Amino acid sequence: MASLANCWQNPPMRAEADRLLGESPAMLKTLEAVSRVAPLDKPVLVVGERGTGKELIAARLHFLSNRWEGQFLKLNCAAINDSLLETELFGHEAGAFTGATKTHKGRFERAHGGTLFLDELANTSPLVQEKLLRVIEYGEYERVGGSRTLTCDVRLVAATNEDLPTRAAAGEFRHDLLDRLAFDVITLPPLRERESDILLLAEHFAITMANELDWELFPGFTARARDLLRDHRWPGNVRELKNVVERAVYRAEPGEEVDDIVFDPFDSPFRPGTRSGAAAASPEDGAAAAGPRTAGDPAPSAAVSATPELPLELKDVVQRFEIDLIEAAMTEARHNQRKAAELLGLTYHQLRGYLKKYELLKKD
Repeated sequence: MASLANCWQNPPMRAEADRLLGESPAMLKTLEAVSRVAPLDKPVLVVGERGTGKELIAARLHFLSNRWEGQFLKLNCAAINDSLLETELFGHEAGAFTGATKTHKGRFERAHGGTLFLDELANTSPLVQEKLLRVIEYGEYERVGGSRTLTCDVRLVAATNEDLPTRAAAGEFRHDLLDRLAFDVITLPPLRERESDILLLAEHFAITMANELDWELFPGFTARARDLLRDHRWPGNVRELKNVVERAVYRAEPGEEVDDIVFDPFDSPFRPGTRSGAAAASPEDGAAAAGPRTAGDPAPSAAVSATPELPLELKDVVQRFEIDLIEAAMTEARHNQRKAAELLGLTYHQLRGYLKKYELLKKD
């Protein structure tokens, strides 16, 4: 089945709007809702976890609307403080404050006839929320430091990764603004609920990265790599997937299938603050700091007290250490994988990834 992004042949769409790839039922349902509400001149609220593509959805809402020839402006409300946010949205008159030497047109004024996308809307102040409500309700506003009422014709698309109804109930967000914004709400599914899209997206990002590296072709992922990608929980969603795949491709040898998938680039036995990093101090220093061990003290673990003889193959030692820990946890949990994952501080899917990585499923 061709991706839905390729089924919409709308020439004016920008490249980023075309990157909404997906064939999973959850994503197809979401994109169907987007196409249904896009032609309406009504505000839309896009809700989703970080990295799910809220900005891409906003772009698709704009380019599938009758405003596609107008401006599509974007602003992250969390990126600037409240006073600057007010002037950035509504503009200011010359002399409105120190340094305001000339009139500045705000985003609403510049987006006239088009769409304005406001990301991280939950971070706005009550004053900004009040002004936003007036713009949505009447299409009217004043520049900061001005007294003349201006009008604009702007379609507002807002996005958040927070539960706005809960924040409104707690008095942290205006109920009336939420009512006006939520003409319709598009809630994006997280990547973990789009299992059939993971490899589709991974191959798309891998091919793009291979092109950047001037490879003749992308040879694909090994079966092990595909299993790891499918089993990961993807807390960072599509953004995390893109980083993981691009990192895996650039570290691979040209012409060979990608096998090594690194989810956490900070993972290292030498990472500052880790147990291994602390153990880098000499045993004599550690013994002096700890003082003599009494009969009631527990014996130090073998992982800390026993240092393998050098030279060694670090990768093999770390692998053996991880396998020993996993097997110990599985024994402690009586081979209940979910309980073993809790003992190791992992999610169930992360543990499944390790079990597949070290081929322990067959043994288990």
